[in-house]
Amino acid sequence: MAQTFAEDQYGRKIDRCLTDTLLKFGGGLALGGVFSLLFFKRRAWPIIMGSGFGIGVAYNNCERSLNSSK
Repeated sequence: MAQTFAEDQYGRKIDRCLTDTLLKFGGGLALGGVFSLLFFKRRAWPIIMGSGFGIGVAYNNCERSLNSSK
């Protein structure tokens, strides 16, 4: 049975957080872009807001993951 060190577990959590942040940011950016093109006459605020929501959700998930006891 292989040992897992605390540093390795922390590194995996950070990697998952970075991946989750990138995916949620990209999804918010894409969704904001679609809404900007279709509904808001090519304004920038839906793109910025979608990206911000994506980063906020990813931050919340990362905080919960890093503060868990597992």
